[in-house]
Amino acid sequence: MNEELSTLDAIIKFLKEGDMFLWLIIFQWCCGMAIGVMKFLKLRYYQVDSASFLAETKKFVLHNEVQYAIQLCSRSSSLLARVFKVALMRVNQSRQQIQDVVEASLIECQRNASSHISWLGLLANFSTLFGLLGTIHGLIISFSAVAGVDPSEKAKILALGIATAMNATAVGIMAAISLLLFHNFLHTKIHHMLSELDEYSMRLIDLIGTRKNEEYRSTDHVA
Repeated sequence: MNEELSTLDAIIKFLKEGDMFLWLIIFQWCCGMAIGVMKFLKLRYYQVDSASFLAETKKFVLHNEVQYAIQLCSRSSSLLARVFKVALMRVNQSRQQIQDVVEASLIECQRNASSHISWLGLLANFSTLFGLLGTIHGLIISFSAVAGVDPSEKAKILALGIATAMNATAVGIMAAISLLLFHNFLHTKIHHMLSELDEYSMRLIDLIGTRKNEEYRSTDHVA
């Protein structure tokens, strides 16, 4: 318990001794983490089991119940459902026309999935730069403070001032590392999601083409 209190006291003392640059870094880190968490939750909202969703859609398409497949897509919040819906609504058009609208939908999905993620990288860079700026600012103040001090006290005051100034760099680097790790995690997740979108949208286009071929053979056989 005493160790916990001493740690808390050390943190409070550390924050009190920090200058405006330290607080700016903390503010930037909080903003970056908030953006990252909201983006993570949004990506979870966009996700779906792609294989299962395609299997459900396939049953409707092969049984000529495309309208039910469209309703299935309308009930889902996933990006895959959006792409499937635009393809299914043009099921009677040519393969090239379907592919064109699917590609346009994929571009829109990519924009939605990747929005705001660049802010994490930007805030990480800002944290590092503000850390360096805070250290330089602290060193300037420290050297200015010892100018008119008794020589016997100069070393002690200067050492304390430099230690406090270096805190800004340390916090800036820690903030940058955490934000960059979060950025990389989200970027990987988005890349995987978009790769799945591309793969399964092409599978749906092939499925629609198979359905059309079966209809053509069936009509030709009847004729």
